[in-house]
Amino acid sequence: MIRPQQTIFLISTAILFFTGIILFSYRTYEWGMVPLLGLLILYLFTQKNRSVVPLFFFFLLGFLLFQFANGWVNGWDVSKETKILLNRAFLLIILLTAALSQWISHEKVWLYTVFPHWKKRVSMPSHTISLPFFLLIGLAGSCTIFIPLLWSGEISEMRSLFLFAVGFTILNATLEELIWRGVILSSLIRNTSVVYAVAVTSIGFGLLHLSIGIPLFLSLLFSFGGVFYSFVVLKTESVYPSIAFHMVMNMGMVLNGWIN
Repeated sequence: MIRPQQTIFLISTAILFFTGIILFSYRTYEWGMVPLLGLLILYLFTQKNRSVVPLFFFFLLGFLLFQFANGWVNGWDVSKETKILLNRAFLLIILLTAALSQWISHEKVWLYTVFPHWKKRVSMPSHTISLPFFLLIGLAGSCTIFIPLLWSGEISEMRSLFLFAVGFTILNATLEELIWRGVILSSLIRNTSVVYAVAVTSIGFGLLHLSIGIPLFLSLLFSFGGVFYSFVVLKTESVYPSIAFHMVMNMGMVLNGWIN
């Protein structure tokens, strides 16, 4: 059972984590140092749940490096599509720093990188369903992103976008899922509650979209996608289905012209 003091500690670390993401997203780096300092102080003066703090601290450090790398690339004389792909590739920096935090905390990095057991039945509130049927429902829901394309007459333009869409989809979906549902969700579930782990990773996932220019309200709406992907990972005990669903969504977003 989580004690009130632990609850206050976990909420405080989450608030500092979210604040750091917001400040670094808007490139207010001086103010962004405040949440980092706050996390460091919590680490030094707390014994319980200390492994949570390095996870958030090193994520923010990685995010800071990610922002610097993208600022550097923005000065290059390359196409807009190339800059977007490099932006997504730099998510590897965050993944590596988050994984580094686990090594420093002497914890195993578990990315849910096992294939799902196809004969498994997934527990729902009032019944169970087969895993293939569960994944089929998720895939069908993800594919609704393509509905707007039915009314688009710019087929030739969509074809020219296809290679960019494939590159963006692979980089973005794979790295974001490994960061949020791989390293961070698995670590938080080991050290906190499932509710806390899902809430933090989902809200953080949404807020990170601020860094690519998406408004705050819409970024928070992306948090619902984070809840869905977390649900898929926890039910299948594998990150691969969530990567696949994420790829479908990203492909639809690019072809619909929502990523530019």
